[in-house]
Amino acid sequence: MKTINLHQLEKILYHVEKPGRYVGGEHNQVLKDWESIQTRVCLVFPDIYDIGQPNLGLAILYDILNKQPDILAERSFAPWHDLEARLRQDHIPLFSLESKHPLSDFDVIGISLPYESLYTNALNVLDLAGIPLLATQRTEAHPLIIAGGSTHRGASSYHRGWSGML
Repeated sequence: MKTINLHQLEKILYHVEKPGRYVGGEHNQVLKDWESIQTRVCLVFPDIYDIGQPNLGLAILYDILNKQPDILAERSFAPWHDLEARLRQDHIPLFSLESKHPLSDFDVIGISLPYESLYTNALNVLDLAGIPLLATQRTEAHPLIIAGGSTHRGASSYHRGWSGML
């Protein structure tokens, strides 16, 4: 487990439209010691920071999880097209805002799906993170993927489609 090369990321951020979307450091951000925490969760909003950050559901989950002494919760958002292209070009996996760890380093990835148009974004986020889209292709070395939100109706409704992916 290692963080993204911050020097390389800094160089890339000079060339994207809104670099502030990717650096974190907001008021009420929680930073915990990665090495001393047993369970690491990344909460993902599969849309850009500007849309996902004000989501109250994400903020509430982030707060609840981080109040637990043995859980670390961080956040990640889908990048805008400019950063996505650079991540793919430079083979950099999608990372969390707080510690800049790749999503694949987390134990659990929780994906918020408040509306249907984000379903394909969720798949793109997993792809950017280097996590297989199909559950059958993942091993115990991969994070557990949990997805839910106001559009989610339970695993049985996705039996033929989404359940095999998430």
